[in-house]
Formats: sequence, structure tokens, C-alpha cells
Amino acid sequence: MCITPVFSALADDVMIKKVELRRSKSGSSWTFHVTLKHNDTGWSHYADAWQVVDEDGKVLGKRVLYHPHENEQPFTRSLSGVNVPEDAIIYVEAHDKVHGWSKDRVKIDFDYPKGDRYLIGEYDN
Repeated sequence: MCITPVFSALADDVMIKKVELRRSKSGSSWTFHVTLKHNDTGWSHYADAWQVVDEDGKVLGKRVLYHPHENEQPFTRSLSGVNVPEDAIIYVEAHDKVHGWSKDRVKIDFDYPKGDRYLIGEYDN
């Protein structure tokens, strides 16, 4: 009997471990530092993007990841220049090549500087 491994079963949806936001010194935009964890198995199945969306699903910023991170888990990537409306509630979502957009989003409410898996910091350098 020959058993063929199913590699896609080894790599589940991408998980967002944490999000750190920092306002630019000018105050006009934000930098997002997003830490992801995913069991990347190579070029056919890896975490390939994350994005910031508002409550209506409008994309405010997107970071594309161009290669697998098989040997770097979890990993953090940043995106600057994201314009966020004042007092907004936004979400960070992550994507992988097989499962698409993960249901595990991080909700960020600017009324609270710290929440489940996020921290709003003072200023980015």
C-alpha cells in the first residue's frame, strides 16, 4: 500500500499573530507591522498577502508577499503610508495561495490603544 502525503493539509489558514500600528510624525498616515504564521510548504502554498480594510471592506492598504517563508516563522512585514479615517474600526486580513483570505481577522478599534493581538503605538521613526 502506498500512502501519498497531502501537503496542503499540513499548511492551514494563515494566522495573524499580532499587529502594531504607528502614526507617521506628520500624523497623516500609519505604518502597520504585521506578524503572520503559516506552515508554508513552498511556492504552491504560502502566505502571500495581508491587507487593511475598513468596516465596509474597502481596502486601505495591501502588502503582497512574493515568496514563501518556510524557514522564517512567524515573520513580520511592514507597510507604511496607510491612510485611516479618524475614529475608524478597521480589520487586518491575511491570505494564502490555497485557502484565500483567512476568516481569522484582527479587529482594530481606535478608541482602544491595545486590543486582542494589536497595539497602537505613538510614532514611527
